[in-house]
Amino acid sequence: MRVLVLIIIAGLLVIVVATVAYGQDRTGALFQTGMEALTAAHATTDRKDRDEKLDEAIAAFRAILVDRPELVRVRLELARAFFMKEEDTLARRHFEQVLAGDVPPAVAANIRRFLSIMRARRRWQAQFGAAIAPDSNLNAASGARTIFLDTPFGRLPFTRQGDIAPRSGLGVSLWGGGEYQYPLSQNLRLRSGANASIRDYKGGTFDRHSLSAHLGPRRLIDARTEASLLATVDRQWTAGAPETDRFGLRLEAERLLTPRLSMFARASAARRNCRDCDWLDGPVGDAMLGASWAALPVLRVGGNTGWSWSRANLEHWRSSGPQASLGATLALPAGFTLGLRAALQRTGYQGQGFAHNTIDRKPREDETQTLSLSVHNRAVTLAGFSPRLSLVREERDTNAQALDYKRNRAELSFVRQF
Repeated sequence: MRVLVLIIIAGLLVIVVATVAYGQDRTGALFQTGMEALTAAHATTDRKDRDEKLDEAIAAFRAILVDRPELVRVRLELARAFFMKEEDTLARRHFEQVLAGDVPPAVAANIRRFLSIMRARRRWQAQFGAAIAPDSNLNAASGARTIFLDTPFGRLPFTRQGDIAPRSGLGVSLWGGGEYQYPLSQNLRLRSGANASIRDYKGGTFDRHSLSAHLGPRRLIDARTEASLLATVDRQWTAGAPETDRFGLRLEAERLLTPRLSMFARASAARRNCRDCDWLDGPVGDAMLGASWAALPVLRVGGNTGWSWSRANLEHWRSSGPQASLGATLALPAGFTLGLRAALQRTGYQGQGFAHNTIDRKPREDETQTLSLSVHNRAVTLAGFSPRLSLVREERDTNAQALDYKRNRAELSFVRQF
C-alpha cells in the first residue's frame, strides 16, 4: 500500500509540473505562429521541410489548447495539421470534436470530406506504452480463512490452510503493436497486424505476457460503413511458461451515424487450448456493440454492451454472461484531461456448484465491478511520450466461497500514439 501511495503522489507531481509554465495568455501570438507554419507547410514541396513546419504548427496549436480547450477554431487548425502530416487517428479525433461545436455548414461539409479521405487512405497505425504498475492484490485472493462444507453431519466450518492472503507488488508493464492495410482495390484492404504486452513482477510468479496477430480483409461498404473479417491467433504466458493458445475468427464493423457519433460491433469465436489445464479447452467467444460520441468540443462519451461465453471440456467451467461499460473524457483548463470509466460483468457457470464451493451447491455466479479514473496534462511531454496516472478499483462478488476479492491498482504510464 505504501508503494501504491508513493506512485500516486509521484504521478500527480509529474502531471502538475507543467501547469506553472502557463501563467499568462499567449493565445494570439501562438495562433499566429501556428498559422504561419501551417501556411508555409502548404507552400513547400520538400517533405522534410513540410513535416518540420507541421510540427511547429502542431506545437503552437497544442500549447493554446492546454489552457483553452474550448477554442473550436484552434482545434480545427490542429486537426488540419495532423491531416496534412497523415496522422489520421489524431486528426479524426480532433475533427469530430470540432463538429461538436458551433461551426458553419461549409466548414462542417469540408470536415466530412477530410474524414472520408482519411477513412479511404488509412494504412499504418501503431501504438506503444510503458507503465509502473503497483497492485494491492496480485493473486486476486479473498483472504477468507473459513469456508462451509456440507457433510453427513450437516454444514460444518473448515479452515483453509497455506498462504491465502492477498499479495501486493510493484510491476513494470510494456505494450505495443501495429497494423498495416494493403490496398487490394478501391474499396478493399488487406489488414495485417500484431500486438504484444509484458507485465512483470518481482519473483516472476505473477508475470503475464501475451502476443497476438491478425490477418484479413477490410471492406469499405459505403461512405459511412466498413467491415472486416480477421483470422486471429494469440498466446499467453504465465510465470514465464506458455499457458493458453487461441485460434479463431473476428468480425468487426463500424458505422458513422453522424460525423460526431459512430457505432461499432464485434463478434469473435476461437478455439482455446490450455496447457496443463485441458479441462478449460474448448470454444470461447464474445459479441459486443458500442458507440462513441463527441458530445462537446471538450467532452467525449462512449460505451458498449456485450455477451461472452466459454464451452470448456468440464461442465462446471462452462460459463456465459453479459458485460457493459460506460466512460467519458473531459478536457479542462490548465492542460488537464480527466477520464472516468465504469464496467460491470456478470458470469454464470453451469453444473453443480461442488467444484466451486458454493453455498447450497448452486451454480456459481460472479459479478465483477471495475471503476477507473485517469488524469494527464496535455502540456507534459517527455521525449514524445505523455505521462498518465490511472487508478483502478476492482471488486468481485460471488456465491463461490473464498473466490470474492477486492483489488486496487495504479499505473503511471507513458504512452505514445503514432
